[in-house]
Amino acid sequence: MPARKRQSAKAPAPPAKNSPPAKKSAPAKKGKPGGGGSERWLLLIYRVPSESSRARVAVWRDLKRLGGLYVQQAVCVLPDRDDVRENLQRVRERIDELGGSDIFITLTDVEPEVRRTFVNGFLANSAKEYAEIVEECDTKFVKEIEFERFRENYTFEEAEEIRQDLEKLRRWLERVEARDWMNADGRDEARRKVAACESLLEQFEADVYERNAAKDDLH
Repeated sequence: MPARKRQSAKAPAPPAKNSPPAKKSAPAKKGKPGGGGSERWLLLIYRVPSESSRARVAVWRDLKRLGGLYVQQAVCVLPDRDDVRENLQRVRERIDELGGSDIFITLTDVEPEVRRTFVNGFLANSAKEYAEIVEECDTKFVKEIEFERFRENYTFEEAEEIRQDLEKLRRWLERVEARDWMNADGRDEARRKVAACESLLEQFEADVYERNAAKDDLH
């Protein structure tokens, strides 16, 4: 059988009559999509073998990690940025490796209603992720320190373990901010919560130091 080929297409707006010669397309922007309708979007339509749930989950996970917005099953949209294009190309290569196929389209002009659907979808996704970070801070991180204080577990090992949890929170927040192209609600609150977690940990670490230093002095 012939090898599968990925298809790549571009969907520009039709030229107006008596219009001057079209200019070359500008390179993908690195900043956030603007408030008007002039930004470009990347649309990926893909198919992976139906009998492989592993392949479907792998592609879905990669696209969600990029911040992709699913408008239909196996139809994902992203803002046109250099870094997004580069990462999306890796996903397309993975789809090919998994025995699938894809159609890649650059949307240079979309209807206002469609654009609102895209923007609102990205805003909702990012706001949900920020809310999850806030919940993680309140229900797990803070409670963990409270519990260790309750049982007076002031050990270096415990402090190190909680420090690792804080680093995970920081990396998570960085990833969410990196794919928050529309400046969603919840970013400032998530930052405040992570900063508050750091302050709580620093206080706990100080107590760990003082208690262990006192024990060392006794010896």
